Amino acid sequence: MLKESFIQGPAEPPVRDLTIGDALREAVTEMPDKVALIAGSADPAERRQWTYSALLNEAERAARALLERFEPGERVAVWAPNIPEWVIMEYGCALAGVVLVTVNPSYQADELAYVLRQSGAAGIFLLPDYRGNPMAQHLDSVRGDCPALREVIYFTDWRGFLASAGDAPLPAINANQACMIQYTSGTTGFPKGALLHHRGLVNNGAHTVATMGAAEGTAYMGIMPLFHTGGCVLAVLGCLSLRSTLILVETFEPGLVLELMETYRAAAMLGVPTMLIAMIEHPSFAERDLSCVQAICSGGSTVPADLVRRLETAVGAPFTIVFGQTECSPVACMTRPDDSIEDKARTLGTAMPNVDIKIIDPETGATQPIGVLGEFCTRGYHVMHEYYDNPEATASTIDAEGWLHTGDLCSMDERGYCTVEGRLKDMIIRGGENIYPREIEELLFQHPDVGEVAVVGLPDERMGEEVAVFLRPAPGARLDRNALFAYVREHLSPQKTPRYWFEVDAYPLTGSGKIQKFALRQNWSEGAYREMPAT
Repeated sequence: MLKESFIQGPAEPPVRDLTIGDALREAVTEMPDKVALIAGSADPAERRQWTYSALLNEAERAARALLERFEPGERVAVWAPNIPEWVIMEYGCALAGVVLVTVNPSYQADELAYVLRQSGAAGIFLLPDYRGNPMAQHLDSVRGDCPALREVIYFTDWRGFLASAGDAPLPAINANQACMIQYTSGTTGFPKGALLHHRGLVNNGAHTVATMGAAEGTAYMGIMPLFHTGGCVLAVLGCLSLRSTLILVETFEPGLVLELMETYRAAAMLGVPTMLIAMIEHPSFAERDLSCVQAICSGGSTVPADLVRRLETAVGAPFTIVFGQTECSPVACMTRPDDSIEDKARTLGTAMPNVDIKIIDPETGATQPIGVLGEFCTRGYHVMHEYYDNPEATASTIDAEGWLHTGDLCSMDERGYCTVEGRLKDMIIRGGENIYPREIEELLFQHPDVGEVAVVGLPDERMGEEVAVFLRPAPGARLDRNALFAYVREHLSPQKTPRYWFEVDAYPLTGSGKIQKFALRQNWSEGAYREMPAT
């Protein structure tokens, strides 16, 4: 039993000294004719497929075409939804030694310009438009403000791009080399570019899917966006480690995902809570044969306890929860399939293989006693190199001993299992008393009329902050403020009971599905929400 909040993860499986290209070539050597990738289009006639051998062949052609335009180490942006060419670009950039810069396809002109300028991207691959977002038009409007940008390639001319490949040998790549810049999701505002490396991504993807309990050679649902580590690492590289078939879904639509799971007998998937809730609530859920599912994993935000129970009951497969952030490739902590229901519902599990975790006093830096809240820190092979071209932010996040300070507020029990209370910045300080939103969110999520919930602090002249709750009703339900108030008061003390109650149809989300609490506060300050009436 631990005496303080520090634990080292198991030494097995070991960290392998592999690049992304090495990992793909290994898979081809072992299973060249295995289907590696399927485009999960709504129209079955458009569901293109690649074997592992074909995937490597096309990735090497893409790498050689990239080297006709860029030097190893240069940054190249990819601005597109979950299309197969995105995956091929991930492998192609890795083989060419080019650093891939991921860009959210919902970005508008100013957001695009920020990423291109901050990363110093020399090129960009994009679609002309996506879901009404005029991407080509946005790029034209900001290109003059991006002096490093010299190449623009459209995925609509993918065959032409591949045809431009030369026959020069591909460069030697080191597993410690940077291969990707992922911009932080923006739940707290201004994004920073996490500079990630081959070793961190290859091993973290492999260890995560192995811990999930997914079997080798099965099918894996790729519903997380590729511009997010949940997509390009845990899905793409996780699948690669299992020699599995990745069913790539361009745009998350719960009915389509359920159909694809049944059609291709998908054994595993990762999705944020908003996605999993949408699938459970979809009218076709009860009709689908999901007996093939062996493992479901969630993360990206706190997972309500009731959702854990609902998923395991409804799907009949073990549920796991990952916890971490982009800066740690991304998983540092995880529950296991054979953990108790209580541990799955109440904790984040414990340290991943070859990963150190500690909980510290954010004021003094001292390791906290068991059970005492503090900041979650992690150290190991998985930590990013830096925030790209941002030494000040890097120094405030990674300390001299290599610990990544995540800003998450957690505690650790005597077994090394961690529990999260939220972000340090999300903590509500009401009249000098600390209030943790997760406790209130967990309680309200269990109410049958509540579909989703987010609790934030709103400014108050007298108390400093007051508790506010933003609720989306469950399908067919009607929210009654008085009844919900009484429900909270029955279980929690008065200072934790929300003062402000708002009903919403939807939440402001990051592209990866996390609720943007800072955006809720901002929208509220601009008068976007009306309080629920008290009857």
